[in-house]
Amino acid sequence: MLTIMDELREQCPWDKKQTIATLRPLTIEELYELTDAIMNEDWKGIKEELGDMLLHIAFYARIGKEEGKFTIEEVLNAICDKLVHRHPHIYGDVKVNNEDDVKKNWEQLKMREGKQSVLEGVPVSLSPLIKAARIQEKAAKIGFDWPEIQPVWNKVEEEIAELKEAVQLNDAAAIEEELGDVLFSLVNYARFINADPDTALENTNRKFIRRFQFMEKKALEQNLQMASMRLEQMDVLWNEAKLVVG
Repeated sequence: MLTIMDELREQCPWDKKQTIATLRPLTIEELYELTDAIMNEDWKGIKEELGDMLLHIAFYARIGKEEGKFTIEEVLNAICDKLVHRHPHIYGDVKVNNEDDVKKNWEQLKMREGKQSVLEGVPVSLSPLIKAARIQEKAAKIGFDWPEIQPVWNKVEEEIAELKEAVQLNDAAAIEEELGDVLFSLVNYARFINADPDTALENTNRKFIRRFQFMEKKALEQNLQMASMRLEQMDVLWNEAKLVVG
């Protein structure tokens, strides 16, 4: 693969023009294609998309070499060194009792490596829902967490009440703030019930799409236009969709 990458970089007009900036949006697209394949449990697709991701890694490494910044060997050696260093319970004499101990050790080691905050590892451009989950996970690893689940749900209800109050006052800024607090508290609750909020929401998105497209198909079969149907008519199709497509 590295040989082909070198040949493409040296001979292909398109590959020769690429920079880390032009590759970035393409890499993001490839990553989403991989996550789609994972969500669909499409193993053939996963294999293909992993190949595409490896190609991008080779591409960035080739550009890094051209710029005198790093080589693919340095990339691989660095991640190997990091994995060994951050798993002292495997490659050292540290004892752990469970997964939580492993995560705590991981964060402590990162701080010793020079990080100023446990939250530094959360990418700025991460989607807000995933970012909220990662922020809470990292804060919890150093003990900033609820001791049990009931206060977490109480916090959700408290934030919902504050959102309702902001809506009643018709305060746009407060509504946005309180809605954010509701979502943040729900993400935290999801963590306590061992549910991934991003996956849960994506599954609901897909379920809605399946049902809505079923409605569109059934309406078309009846020579009806969704936009001109009454809500009661659409509800009939929606309930049918729930039974047929799940």
